[in-house]
Amino acid sequence: MPEIQISQKKWVQTFIALSLVALTLYLVALTRNAWKTNDYIGKSTESPHTITISGKGKAYAIPDIAQVSLGLKTEKSNVTDAQIENTKKINALHDQLQKLDIPKKDITTTQYNVYPVYDWANNRQNLRAYSVDQSISLKIRDFEKIPKVLQLIGELGLNQVGSLSFTVDDMEKFEQEARLMALKDAKEKAKTLAKEAEVKLGRVISFSENNTVPPPYMPYYKSYAMEAGAVSDAPAPTIQAGNQEITVQVTISYEIL
Repeated sequence: MPEIQISQKKWVQTFIALSLVALTLYLVALTRNAWKTNDYIGKSTESPHTITISGKGKAYAIPDIAQVSLGLKTEKSNVTDAQIENTKKINALHDQLQKLDIPKKDITTTQYNVYPVYDWANNRQNLRAYSVDQSISLKIRDFEKIPKVLQLIGELGLNQVGSLSFTVDDMEKFEQEARLMALKDAKEKAKTLAKEAEVKLGRVISFSENNTVPPPYMPYYKSYAMEAGAVSDAPAPTIQAGNQEITVQVTISYEIL
């Protein structure tokens, strides 16, 4: 009988020990889950309440680069004659641009084409001539030279002239200026709205931006050389660059405390 009592006592002690181990493991698991749920004090597992507001900023840039395309289309009965005449006038254009101190890095050949020209008669194509087309793209950084450059169109008899346009070299500078103004506008609106709603603003939850940058400004300009042929004493036109408006709109979401 004493041996049976000792065996029962050991079984009870073992059961209690195992129960304590299981309870300890359970408490450790609860503590671990609590740490995962709350990574830091005050953080909630629920999505924070937010307020979303938009702001707009504008900046005005004065163009500092003018761009224009100048070229010549020449038709002759044979390719050689067309190339000679076309090359002679385009080379003369390069010489005049050099005299105006237009840097070579701002002059780019954008087109050089040679092709036959046909007429349609009696239900068949008839070769009329060969055409040589050559054009250059030109950047003008000194706006006082613009009228002188355009005057070359008539003096040299150019007949392929692209629209004159104005743009800004460092547009990012003005975009940043408009962006900061938009952020300030949105922040002021959010503060006013939070005050009226009797809440406090917390951290920024999200941010988005939309930019409106105008295309290059293209004033109306018609080449008198194309309409009336070469005119050596044609007056230099007056060109105004104006300014460009850059608009940035931002949308910001703030956490409500």
